[in-house]
Amino acid sequence: MTNPYHYYLSGNYSYLCDLRYSFMKTAYVFPGQGAQEPGMGRSLYENSARAKELFERADDILGFRITDIMFEGSSDDLKATRVTQPAIFLHSVILAACLEEFRPDMVAGHSLGELSALTAAGALSFEDGLRLVAARASAMQKCCESVPGTMAAIIGLPDSAVEDVCRSAGGLVVPANYNCDGQVVISGQAEAVRQACALAKAVGAKRALPLAVSGAFHSPLMEPARAELGKAIEATVFSKPVCPVYQNVTALPETDPETIKANLLAQLTSPVRWTRTVSNMLVDGADRFIEAGPGTVLQGLVKRISAGMADISGIS
Repeated sequence: MTNPYHYYLSGNYSYLCDLRYSFMKTAYVFPGQGAQEPGMGRSLYENSARAKELFERADDILGFRITDIMFEGSSDDLKATRVTQPAIFLHSVILAACLEEFRPDMVAGHSLGELSALTAAGALSFEDGLRLVAARASAMQKCCESVPGTMAAIIGLPDSAVEDVCRSAGGLVVPANYNCDGQVVISGQAEAVRQACALAKAVGAKRALPLAVSGAFHSPLMEPARAELGKAIEATVFSKPVCPVYQNVTALPETDPETIKANLLAQLTSPVRWTRTVSNMLVDGADRFIEAGPGTVLQGLVKRISAGMADISGIS
């Protein structure tokens, strides 16, 4: 084979571009709760017969017209967990289903988005994925009502410093989302989170921002929800995905259905290791990231983690 550097030295840059493209790996990433927005999915519904059919099938599966809330509802209407999670899942998964060029080399999703990623990659059918999301949302909503908790974003501290702060605070508070370097979300009992925020500021955090959430997601306080979701996961058929799925709990690529199920269940009470997930995808060759779904949060996080080394865009 001709050495590609011969073409560089001879000025044949088009060959190098073609060569690089042939080795490019595309990673699709799927957003989690908080990405919802009024009107989400409406344009997709109105402009694609395939999307319309899937949205209307979703209304039947859920037993209520979630499309009315997505297309016509207010921000407050979309805040309820039982609505938010299936709405984001539907927007993301139907987008992927309607993309002719959807040929992922790898996928990942942030929290709820992991179910979107699994469904888009064929590990779950559309119907089973939606039913699991609905079961997850219901279990988490009930848990939030019976086991109060909250979350906060700590900005400007290393991960290790945030972990130290959580250990030093009174009560139960843990790192919940390792979003990127210098941005970690903590989760737990309200007073413990308040104390951790004060300690974080005292050791140099730029900001410690309480989040408007209904519970302590990705913390041990979600154990009742994990137990309930476990029954739904065990009753669901998982298949081998068409590409590796980088899961939140391990940040590693998985294709084995039993491993995927175990990690998906553990996710409810474990931190989302997003920084490590994206870093591992980069190491494994991803140089193009596409966020599928509402919002641009993941695009911003990937940009920070990749330090400009990847092509990053979104579809909504």
